[in-house]
Order: sequence, then C-alpha cells, then structure tokens
Amino acid sequence: MASTLSDQLEEVRCHAEACLYSTGSVLEVRAGISAMANIPLPPSVKYRYIAAETMIIENGVNNIRKETIGSLQRLSTALNILEKYGCNLTSSSRPKYWRAVKHNNPVFRATVDAIQGGRAVLCLYGYSNQQPDGLSFPDEVVEPDIEKVAAVTLEVMSLRMELDMLIKEAHPHPEFFERIIPSLNQKDDFGPISDAVAIPSSLRESQPLYMSLASLSQSPTSAFLPVRTANASTSTSISTRHTERANHHRTVVTSSKMRKNHSSSLLSWHCTHCTRVNSNQDILCETCERPRLASSGSAKDEFPQPFTITEWQCKSCTVVNAGSSILCAVCERPRLATKPPATPTRPTPTPNRPAAPVLGMPGDPDSQWMCQFCTYINYTPASVCEMCDLPRPEPTKMRVKLHPPSQVKKVPVLSVKPKDPPMEDPDLTRQKLMKEEGLKLILLIRDGEKKGVSPEEVYTGMRVSGVGNILPCDWLKAELPHLLDQICATATSSRAADLKAGQNQNGTGTSEDTGVEEEQTRGGGVTLSRAEAKLAWLSAGGDTERAVKQALRDRHSKVKELCSLGFTDEVRCQEVLRQSEGEVRGALSLLQRPLMEPFHQRMWSDQPEPPIDINHPDKQRVCRRLLAVYDLPSWGRCELALSLLQERTAPYSLDDVVQAVRESHDRDFIRRVLAKECPICLSDFPHSKMQSLTSCQCSVCCGCFQQHFTIAVRDKHIRDMVCPVCWEPDINDPEHLNSYFSTLDIQLRECLEPEVYDLFHKKLTEQALIKDPKFLWCSHCSYGFIYDGDQLKVTCFQCRNSFCAQCKKPWESQHGGLSCERYQCWKRENDPEYQRQGLAGYLRDNGITCPNCRFQYALSKGGCMHFSCSQCRYQFCSGCNNPFHTTCAVIHCSVTGLHAHHPRDCLFYLRDWEPGRLQALLQNKGVEFNTDTPPGTQAGLCGVIEQKDESGQQTDSACGAQTQPGHAGLCEKHYREYLVSLINSHSIDPAPLFNANELVLACRRYQVDDARGELEDDVTYYTRILEKLIDEVPLGDKVPRKK
Repeated sequence: MASTLSDQLEEVRCHAEACLYSTGSVLEVRAGISAMANIPLPPSVKYRYIAAETMIIENGVNNIRKETIGSLQRLSTALNILEKYGCNLTSSSRPKYWRAVKHNNPVFRATVDAIQGGRAVLCLYGYSNQQPDGLSFPDEVVEPDIEKVAAVTLEVMSLRMELDMLIKEAHPHPEFFERIIPSLNQKDDFGPISDAVAIPSSLRESQPLYMSLASLSQSPTSAFLPVRTANASTSTSISTRHTERANHHRTVVTSSKMRKNHSSSLLSWHCTHCTRVNSNQDILCETCERPRLASSGSAKDEFPQPFTITEWQCKSCTVVNAGSSILCAVCERPRLATKPPATPTRPTPTPNRPAAPVLGMPGDPDSQWMCQFCTYINYTPASVCEMCDLPRPEPTKMRVKLHPPSQVKKVPVLSVKPKDPPMEDPDLTRQKLMKEEGLKLILLIRDGEKKGVSPEEVYTGMRVSGVGNILPCDWLKAELPHLLDQICATATSSRAADLKAGQNQNGTGTSEDTGVEEEQTRGGGVTLSRAEAKLAWLSAGGDTERAVKQALRDRHSKVKELCSLGFTDEVRCQEVLRQSEGEVRGALSLLQRPLMEPFHQRMWSDQPEPPIDINHPDKQRVCRRLLAVYDLPSWGRCELALSLLQERTAPYSLDDVVQAVRESHDRDFIRRVLAKECPICLSDFPHSKMQSLTSCQCSVCCGCFQQHFTIAVRDKHIRDMVCPVCWEPDINDPEHLNSYFSTLDIQLRECLEPEVYDLFHKKLTEQALIKDPKFLWCSHCSYGFIYDGDQLKVTCFQCRNSFCAQCKKPWESQHGGLSCERYQCWKRENDPEYQRQGLAGYLRDNGITCPNCRFQYALSKGGCMHFSCSQCRYQFCSGCNNPFHTTCAVIHCSVTGLHAHHPRDCLFYLRDWEPGRLQALLQNKGVEFNTDTPPGTQAGLCGVIEQKDESGQQTDSACGAQTQPGHAGLCEKHYREYLVSLINSHSIDPAPLFNANELVLACRRYQVDDARGELEDDVTYYTRILEKLIDEVPLGDKVPRKK
C-alpha cells in the first residue's frame, strides 16, 4: 500500500512540476497541489526537498491549541511569500532583479525571516550567496535551475495548502500532524457540548425550520452557543414546572456537525470556480480573482434554500441589484457593506415657553439654565448666553401623549400674597460685574482688530491708560510710540551706565584715554528697535522698568546666540539686530550677506567656471564641486570619481570618468569601460570615444571610424561601407540594405566632413535609383538617370551623347523609324566596320549585362564565370546570371564559401564541351552557325575584347589568342562561347547529348531520383532518367536569350 501511495505521489508530483514550469494552466497546477496534499503520507515521506516536519515542529509546537494555530498561520503566510519567490523564478518573464533577495524588505522580515527554515528554502531555490544586505545567486549562475525550483515551489504550495486545511479543520488526515504537534488534539474549553438548541416557539410555529435557523443565526440573542448538557436538562425541567411555561417546548436539533461547519463557514468560503478556500472578509478569490457570488452563512451551508438567489437588496439605498453584481448600481457600495451610520441632524427648535407670573425669578430652578461653554447661569426666556453669545442647547424632544379633552372645571380665584424682595446674592453680583467687564473688553478687542491692533496690545493699553475717557486704541496710536522711544533710550543709557561703572571698578584711565573710553562706552551701548521694545513692554504687562530689563535680557541672549554661530563682533551683531527689529533670522541673513558676496559675483559674472582641481587638499570641497557641477547621483559616486581621477597608472579625463561613474558604481567595470582597445590602431580609449555599427559587436575609435568611412566614400563603392574589422553586413542582401544605411546615415552625419557626407548621400541616391525600372545607364559614360519618355532616342544629361533606350547602342540616324532588330540587321548588311569585326562584334553586342542594375559591358564572358559589377558590386555568373553568395538558400546544399548554382545549359558546364559536340547539338535542332573567317579581319589572332587582370587592376583589351581553322576567326574559347550563345538564344536543351556519367551526375546535382530498377537494362534506365531530368528540372530562367 505504501509503495502504491508513493508511486501515486511521484506521478502527481511529476505532472504538477511539468505544469508549473511549462505552459500549464493555474487550475491544473492547483489540482496537482490538492492531489498531493490529500495523499495519506506523513510529511517526512511526502516532502523530498524541504524539511517540512522540522519546519512544523520549530514553528508550530506549543502547549496551547490557540497559540499553535496562530503559529501555523504565520508559517502559512511565510510559505505564501516563498511560493511567490519560486513562481517568479519559474516564470518566463522573470522580474528585473530576480537574482537577489533583500533583507531590508519589510514583507520579507515580517514573514520569511520571522520563521525557522525560511532562508533554507531560499537556498534550495538557488539563493546561496550571502550578501551584506541579503541573499543572491552566485555570479557564475546565469539562469536558475527551473526544474529544481519548480519541484521546491510545488512542495511549498502543497505544505501551505495542508496547513490551511489543518487550521480550518478540513484536513482529511490530521493524524500525521497531531503526532508531530500534540496540542492539536486539544478541544475548545466548552465542556460537554449538548446537541439541543432552544428555538423560540414563535419562530417554530410561524416559520419553517430553515427560516427559523437562519433567523437564529442572524439574531444576536439566539446564536448557536455551546450549552452544557447538565445545565440544559436542569433548565428544561425547571421551565416545564412553571405554570406560565406549561406550553413551552424544546426541540432537539442535531447540531454537532452544524456547529463545526458553522464556525468554519464564518471564517472562510469556497470559490465555486477554482475551489479555493478564502477568508470571509475577501470579496474576490485570491487565485482566480472571481467575485464571491453568495455570502457564506451557516444557514445556507447546512440547510437547503427554497429558491435560488438571483438578486440582492443594498443595505444602504435598498435598491434591488442583480445577483452577479458586487457593487450597488445606485450608491456603488459593496454588496457585503453594512448600512452607513445616520447623519445626526439638529432638532427643530421649539418656541420658547411663555413665562408664568412666578417664573423667571432668581432661585427658581425651572427658569435657570447653565451655558455648557462658559458655565454662565442664564435665565429664561433668553435663548442665547449673555456672556459668550452662544445659543442654548435645545432639549431632546419628548413624545407627547395625547389625552382626550377633559371637562373644564371652574376654580375660584385665590388671593396671592406678595413675596418679600429677595436678598442680593454676592456670587450673582460678582458674575454681573465680570460680565460687564468682559463685554467691555470684547468690544474693545473687536474694535482693535478692525484697526489692526492685537488683543494683547488692547489689554495692556487698557491697563496702562486707566479708566479715563480715552479708548485704548486711541491711546496706543498717540502715546505708545513715545513710550517705546523712551524704553529704547532708557535701555541705551542703562547699558552705557553699566559699562562705565564696570570700567570705574577696574580703575580710571588718564585724561589721554578719555576719548578711547567714550568710544568704548558709545560702542558698547544698546540701541533697541521699537519692535523689540514693544515685545518687552507687552511681556512686562505695561511696566516700563520691567520692559527695559526684559529688552536688555532678550538682546543679550540674541547677541550670545549670534556669537555662538561664529560672528564675534558684538557691535556688528547689535547693529544688525536693530536693523532686523530683533529677529535673529533676519540678523543672521544680514551678517551672512557680505560672506556670500564673492559667490554672487562669481555666479553672475561672464567669466567661465574655473576648472575643478582634483589635487586640491580639501577632498570634501572637490566632491561637493563634482556633486554640484556634474549632478552625480550620490556622495559615494563623487568619491569614486575622485579616486579614479587620482590614479597615476591610468590617466583618465574628467568627463569620461564622470560619465562612466554615472552609469555604474563597480570600479572594475568602470576601468574596463575607460580602457577599451581599438582593434585598428591598438590604442586605449574610453567607451565614450568608441564607435560601433549596429550590424556587429565591433568597436573602433572615433578617429579610425572617420578615416575608414571617408576613404570608402571617396575612393570606393557604396557597398564597401561596412565594418572595417569584420566586414559585416552582407550588403548583397536587399533586406538588410535599407535598414543598415538608414542607421549608418545618422552616425556619418556627425563624424564626416560636409563635402564627404554630401558625396555619400549622392552615392546612396544612385544606389536607390538603380532599382527603378525607368533607370538607364548611359552607353557613352557611367552616368545614370531616370527616363520617363517613350522615345527610343535618349540624350545623356552628363555627356550630351545619345543612345537607344531599348538596345542601349549608340544612336545613329539609321535607327530612326526602325526597331532594334531591324536596325541590327541593317547594320550587319550595310556597315563595313561591323562586317569586318565579324563574330567579335557579335560577342561584344551580346556581352555581359548586370541583372541587378542592368548596366551593360561590351565584354566576352571569358574563362572565369564569376563577375562583379563595378556599378552596384553585385556578384553573379556571367553565363546564367545566378548570384554568387556565401549563405546558400538551396535545400541540402553542402557547399561552403562563395559559390553559385548553375543550370545545365549554362556556359559554366558547356564550355568544357568540344566545338564539334556543340555544333552537333545545333545541327540536331537545325540552327545555322559560322565557321569561315570574315573578310578584313586580322588572321591568326582573336580580336574579342575581354576583361583582364593586370598588376592588380582590371583592364579591357583584345584576347590575342591563336585562332583555329573552321572557328570563324576566333580562338577555341571564344568560339565555344559563340556556339553556347546560339544554344541559349534558341533554348536548346543539352541533356540529349549527355553520356551515362554526365546524365547520372546531373541527376544527383539537381536532386533527381536516379534509383535503378532490378530488371532494368542500361538503355531503359538512361532513357527513363533522361526524361525525368528534362521533365523535373527546367532550363535556367535567368540565362541570356539574346539573338
């Protein structure tokens, strides 16, 4: 059985791991984890990588069940965070900083670091390198071990699910954990739980059973509470004995399971989509983020509902919403939100009660009310406090019980004895006096506020001015300035007298020192400002002598504070305090202004900023300057830049070091960036002084980059403008051509001289115009242009010579009105010069034409079939026009290097045939060919013009080889070329003249099945593969077919 469970566990584990690190869905992973958690095996056997049993013992063992559950909950939370770390590593789009885990993360400290074994799981993920601020992968590890991380993550998910089920008492096999944690066997301390639940008779009689239980679950007084069996039976017997409770019944309801499920349902709810167990406070599922479609309650879980809930009523605005909606359509409050508290409104004021003849007198409690703000006793019918002008709080409305009108009885009028006048209460008299003084002061303060006078000034002015007819505000305006001047003068004279008395105690000077003493006395005097005198006068309560002493003390403390800041000149401190009206901040600004004057002059001057002296002895000053001028990100980067600049072995420029330090803080990386070797000149340059192309990874210095492309633009073709190191990219590929030159144009714009850059643009424009079908090359010069006309005669804009737009031959008057074919016929019959040239002129007219730019060369094809166009640098075969390339697109091609694929009628293969064999092929098709030497030609020497390589340069000259009899005055090589041109122009297939070896070789070359049958003879075999070769492999589609 154990082996069967182990095999089942291994199967489920492998499937879940594959879903986790591959493209498996969340539901498949969740199903695999659930299956692992439900397998009845102990944790020590079930978990292969993580020490699950050790983690549970170290984090969850406790003597109290409640504390154990709390510890397991914290362990489950930490496992949830570890699960997210694993999922990030297995994800195809990992986070940017996946290589490190920081300890200063508050979530990490509160969860993973708070449990035992959390960092061990991170080590299993691969975070094995200890850092000062956390854990990281080793430097040699480029990618995490996805399979191992998936296996560890799967075990973390499974253990977390088991802990969640154990906490919610839903684990199918809790005995494995109860053996590890004995406190899980403890039950809640409720004593014996009875299965009897009392149900009110009103609910039992009027409602069905499920409605009664639902009402009980919603009522605070009838919740499902555990009841002891003894007490329940006793209460039942006592209640039935009472005469008034004779009809009371108790209904026994089986509630042991209900109680358990009810307690768990109050804490969680199951998602109907992914079966995830969520907290009761969650509205959306944590896994699939789908809404909670119905509230979880004990009545719903345990008892069937009579109908399906398809709508719900908002508790705030009572509107009925659809059952699938989460927010109310009107008030947008959540479905599970409670009713908002009612906004308190002020009751409607009621009219004052009319005063009775005996009410409103002192001593009557019904006529008095106390202000709750100032505690002043007021009398009805006043509704506003006479002291603070605040309204009287209205009493709460009482319900008035209406009685039927009673009969009015006539009551005889009794004589009222007049009361004696009450004695005057001293407290009331004092309150009345306080009221009068307070009202007077309030009026004065309000009047002063209108005139810009503070309440303190009004109160002090009222005390000083006395009770005369003059108002305090008027007195302050008229008398206060003179009083403040008097305080200032008194303070100055008092300070001078104190200094003179101190000098007299130390001994009087001679008459010669009288001026010096007077100057010291005058300099040591205190000159107060009116603001200082006013503050001292207010703080002294209007007392002039106390105000003088207070002002001198305040001034002395302020001077002492300025001296502690480094300003030791007391005379200057006294002066700036007077100018700033006693404010220390203003005085400090006045003292610092002369010190900032050189800085202001330097800031606003037109002189350039002085360079930074890196050898200055004050290193902090240099770092501050670097931080301010170059805007480095931190103080540490400034110190790093300064240390690099002071290295004598590697002299770097300031701008290069600042740019490198701004990009990285690694010293070794910065040194590599600042010392890169140019592969052309082999000199070291910083990274900012290197240039690289987008087509490769090579980097060269700016000087070599500029020199290479300047020479390429001036002296070479535009296709030679590639990387000078690796000669990439392949410009023959038209797909890469446009993108490469678009990026190269941006780089050359900044480094090339203007005239060189204009030449580059001119060549680039010509390269683009070549692809236009209306583009023509001049047959007299190498100028090209766009021709939109429909006339055959075209005049070159460069050399002003004319040529035919169709046959590209120089224009002659005889060509007018004739087609190109008729003109060639006329020229062969009537032009002596053309007749004298013979087949050499024929080969010149049927020379090489570039298939890419259509530029014509009056040359024979010669011995080498590899031809490179001088205009566009396109490399092709001159016999079949197929391109030469290094990256072959033909399937199953095993040839490496520069090569081309030729058809079987290409000159590349037919030039090896003897002239007689070629003549036989033409005779079989009835094509005429020349064998006689034309009259007027030089005998014995071939006059065909061909391209020759002489001293590294390609020149056009006559062949000069010996002619053979019967070869029409041509050498054997050019006569073969003449015969092949006739074969190509008439589209003759050379395959019928192939011998056996040539036929088999051609089938293998063009991948034609040449398998031979068992009973097939030679004639049948070769006939069959010949027909198959002709049917499956056509002739070359790019072979020139000129006549």
